[in-house]
Amino acid sequence: MIPTIRMTNERKLVGLRMTMSFTDYKAGQLWQRFMPRRSEIKSLSDELISMAVYSSTHFTDFNPSNRFDKWAAVEVVNFDTVPTGMEPFTLTGGLYAVFDYKGLSTDNTIFQYIIGEWLPDSDYTLDNRPHFEVLGSKYKNNNPDSEEEIWIPVKVST
Repeated sequence: MIPTIRMTNERKLVGLRMTMSFTDYKAGQLWQRFMPRRSEIKSLSDELISMAVYSSTHFTDFNPSNRFDKWAAVEVVNFDTVPTGMEPFTLTGGLYAVFDYKGLSTDNTIFQYIIGEWLPDSDYTLDNRPHFEVLGSKYKNNNPDSEEEIWIPVKVST
């Protein structure tokens, strides 16, 4: 699987977040809390953003019990009307490797491939910015025909 390398501008997001690890993965609970409230947010599109904010050493000192923040969010124009109990987040722009993925969202082999095979063989290294998936009109939760974009922050290797 070959990604496209894209530059993105800063994005303003509003949503809910939970701290979790891969051994205590609660993304399903997060989305169950977010989806009933999604209509409270005036978003730019119908696309959903599933984002992970990792520490700078998360992958260099990888352990499945390392904690990180997982977000369920949508992109907004500004932070003028953030619903009660939700949070704003400014996603820094930058260079991303974007993978068009088709398959189950619970199948982590795509991430193992990206971090373990594609990245070491590429001209890029992982950048310390959030990772995210864009869940658009072709996304179907728990369906093998589901499609999404996986955005991995990268920088040119030196």
